[in-house]
Amino acid sequence: MENENSRRSVVVIGGGPGGYVAAIRAAQLGAAVTLVEKEQVGGTCLNRGCIPTKALLHPAEIVRSIHSGGECGVHAALDSVCWPEVVAYKDGIVRKLTGGVAGLLRSSGVTVISGTACFVKPKAIEITAADGSRQILEADRFLIATGSVPVMPPIDGLRESRYVVDSTGALSMETLPGSMMIIGGGVIGVEMAAALNGLGCRVTIVEALPGLVPTMDGELAGLLAKNLEQQGIEVLLEHKVVQVADDSAAAQVTVEHHGERKVLQAERVLCAVGRRPFIDGLNAEGVGIRCEKGRILTDEYLETSIPGVYAIGDCLGQVMLAHTASAQGEIAAANALGERIAYRPACVPSGIYGFPELAGVGMTEEQLRASGIPFHTGRFPLAANGRALIANGGSGMVKVLIGDELNEVLGVHILGPGATEIIGEAAAAISLEATAEDIIAAIHAHPTVTESLREAVLAAEQRPIHIPGKFKKG
Repeated sequence: MENENSRRSVVVIGGGPGGYVAAIRAAQLGAAVTLVEKEQVGGTCLNRGCIPTKALLHPAEIVRSIHSGGECGVHAALDSVCWPEVVAYKDGIVRKLTGGVAGLLRSSGVTVISGTACFVKPKAIEITAADGSRQILEADRFLIATGSVPVMPPIDGLRESRYVVDSTGALSMETLPGSMMIIGGGVIGVEMAAALNGLGCRVTIVEALPGLVPTMDGELAGLLAKNLEQQGIEVLLEHKVVQVADDSAAAQVTVEHHGERKVLQAERVLCAVGRRPFIDGLNAEGVGIRCEKGRILTDEYLETSIPGVYAIGDCLGQVMLAHTASAQGEIAAANALGERIAYRPACVPSGIYGFPELAGVGMTEEQLRASGIPFHTGRFPLAANGRALIANGGSGMVKVLIGDELNEVLGVHILGPGATEIIGEAAAAISLEATAEDIIAAIHAHPTVTESLREAVLAAEQRPIHIPGKFKKG
């Protein structure tokens, strides 16, 4: 296969976590690979999303540690938070990682072209550089990885307001505002709320739905909302923003709650209602690539309606996560070069970073009930876990969902310190179709937060050790 692939050319459109991974994998398989990226490699994740957001959460965590140090006998005073230095720290992390990706592409022999791609034929694109120059590039295989962009909903005055930013703009504000209203209680909204609140900004989250982060387990999402409120973040659920108007110093935001309207004020407004697939200007449909509602359609092998043209990541409009795009990138690259691997995401972990973290994998309780799948549940409060008690006072819970028929692990959801790290074990367990007994049989290190996963499974099987509960005889 290697010799055959060495005669094949592959063009990847988009250098985000899906595109650059696909390019490296295709190069490993022997193809001549070209990556077209209009801005910087790393895409939204490295430059404007996952990484910079976490780089803001880190100094926020330090501030929180200083404030809470007295609880364990460490008395320290916070001098100040220098926002420009916080932003510079964030930018430095981004530069290191994007530089690392660029180095990986070079070492893999991938040619990187800077410019915007547009299909002119099913197997040819026109690349427009920043200076306006153009070139035509043909290839045997194409992989589309153009990502997504923030959604700006049609709220009266939202686009016109000088105080409104999207998630990209919020990461590069010149000053830290005294108050921030966040429209949208999804992942982006909650993470930015945690970071800004931790750094000293007064934050209000306005969410039209009855709960935050609706893709996550409802019970733990409810606990997260209470935790945010305890931190001083105002959470307004079932509130709809209907108008944004500017005055000389702030935005006047009109919200509606059960038919009643009121006006709230904030120095800045972050619109974080979600993202949409970005295929603008690609001319995908123009050359016969089947799309639907602004997203590209593929089969289970990630191939589009045109043979030899594949699509991955956010532009599919499905699970918009960096690690999903990367996994799809590896599969699509292999399929483009002769493999036949189906993308069947049995379990894709997701995480929300904050204080504490929320992570989940597999099915939620709501999904299981809607599907009619019989299951039983185990819960373990982290107040009973020594490591969590030390880390954050024991706030949080591990919740497991076990199928009644085969006793297999169907879902794991964690609210607590290190949740986004622990969820990896749960993802592996579900991927391997592990049963409750498999988790119980694995010896977990003590003291760790991870051992709470085993404890939650023990509770599900009515044999809890470190919490009182019902016991199953025998």
